Amino acid sequence: MRFAIALLILCLPHCLVAVERPNVLFIAADDMNCDLSAFGNGQVLTPNLERLCKMGVRFDRAYCQQPLCGPSRASLMTGLRPDTLDMHTLKHELRQKNPDVVTLGQLFRNNGYFVARAGKIYHYGNPSQIGTDGNDDPATWDERYNPVGIDRSQQENITRYGAGRQKDKNLGISMAWWDPVSRDEEHTDGMVASKIIELIKQKKDRPFFLAAGFYNPHCPYVAPRRYFDKHPLEQVTMPDLEEAERDLADVPPMAVQRDQKNWPYFFKDVTLEQARKCKQAYYACNSFVDAQVGRLIDALQENGLMENTIIVFWSDHGYFLGEKGLWYKRKAFERSARMPLIIAAPGLAGDQVCSKPVELVDLYPTLAQLCGLKPPAGLEGASLRPLLVDPDDPGWTKPAVTQVWHNKRAWGYSLRTDRYRYTEWLEGRAGRELYDHQSDPDEVTNLADRPEQAERVARLSQQLADYVQLQPDKRQ
Repeated sequence: MRFAIALLILCLPHCLVAVERPNVLFIAADDMNCDLSAFGNGQVLTPNLERLCKMGVRFDRAYCQQPLCGPSRASLMTGLRPDTLDMHTLKHELRQKNPDVVTLGQLFRNNGYFVARAGKIYHYGNPSQIGTDGNDDPATWDERYNPVGIDRSQQENITRYGAGRQKDKNLGISMAWWDPVSRDEEHTDGMVASKIIELIKQKKDRPFFLAAGFYNPHCPYVAPRRYFDKHPLEQVTMPDLEEAERDLADVPPMAVQRDQKNWPYFFKDVTLEQARKCKQAYYACNSFVDAQVGRLIDALQENGLMENTIIVFWSDHGYFLGEKGLWYKRKAFERSARMPLIIAAPGLAGDQVCSKPVELVDLYPTLAQLCGLKPPAGLEGASLRPLLVDPDDPGWTKPAVTQVWHNKRAWGYSLRTDRYRYTEWLEGRAGRELYDHQSDPDEVTNLADRPEQAERVARLSQQLADYVQLQPDKRQ
């Protein structure tokens, strides 16, 4: 009897810790930039993301490790940079190259959490792999769900622009849109939200890590028509192309080599008005995702879980919509490297904005610390908890580093400090870029070759050098 009582006393603190462990709702958007009212763009109303910002911290300078879905998501889910993982393409090779890596979901599974996802967290061909496990990692999850909506099952209704695209069934990179009169739940992302809501209700009495992986606003841009109606086409503006062309005059050719052949807008024969329509559709998809985020927050509230759930909203990278005449991602410019990041953690800062540079690779150590879990050794990010306590923490001085890899003869690294973006192509042999964001937030004027900037360029180059860890077979 005494032994049983003693055992109960010994176990009690651990039981209390287990009960009090916070849940995690991990929400991902695909290819979403910061054209959101939550981040200052009043044209794209995102009331639910604004609501989330009031609950937590909005990170205004958050950057991906590589502006391409596969390596960006693998990096985030492992806390390791693409060079460490040796992953720079869309190939399904996380476990092949890193068999013993402990992913973020594994860490939570190993500590007694229920861990599940619906939709896209690791890379999927979008829309080709919707409804499959794509490049998912089974060891990360207890359960996985792959819904299929009309955006995938009725692709014949999607309007496509650009020479040679009308008969092309691969819409994974396309100027394409569709605005059906439909319910949210007829679309894949509406189904993703519904499944996570179901799991919230089912698992509310035990610690959970639930990941909602939305496919929007990745092309093709498909959302119910009412979200298009929120963005009247006549109110959607496009950058002047003559000015856009001038913006690129002082940029190293390697920085835009994928975009030059059919500039502007990536595909041949895409007109200005067609690009405008795609921009409207992209905005509609952002509003559609915002509505699904609202459904998830409502579900937490309805189930009494708001006080014990950390909510993270992120995208895998940014996106161009005609700025500099460019479209899509895979560029080292701010608009491609920067993406939305919001973290709401009960008991920490609320309704705050952080302007310190942070990285997606920081999310793994952050969630481990907030949930009291011991992470694996060697993580390459840093916990954001200090910034969730004080968004202006003077002790946070770490830059953000984004890399681009096209092939072994075309690659570069970009370093973002509080004020500057500095980029080297082939370690400077193929050119450099330096932008002063205090006076030039749109990165119009490349200062790298100006004599008065030589000292700054040398200093930033030295700072960047520590992050250039590309394997020999991946470099020229």
